[in-house]
Amino acid sequence: MAEHKFKAGQSVELRGRMGTWVPPGPFSVVRPLPPEGRENQYRLKSKRDGHERVAIESDLAPLTA
Repeated sequence: MAEHKFKAGQSVELRGRMGTWVPPGPFSVVRPLPPEGRENQYRLKSKRDGHERVAIESDLAPLTA
């Protein structure tokens, strides 16, 4: 299995389809999770509303300063 691309504390943006409405804005990686099938997963926390959600690696992009 491939190593996780993102680390805890890193800021990312969610760019994939989540199936439910997700507020725009940056997210912080809370922790990497075990893979779902062939894809790494992450627990994320919205920096805007504080809600947490799970996303797969292909739905994330690093935030640049």
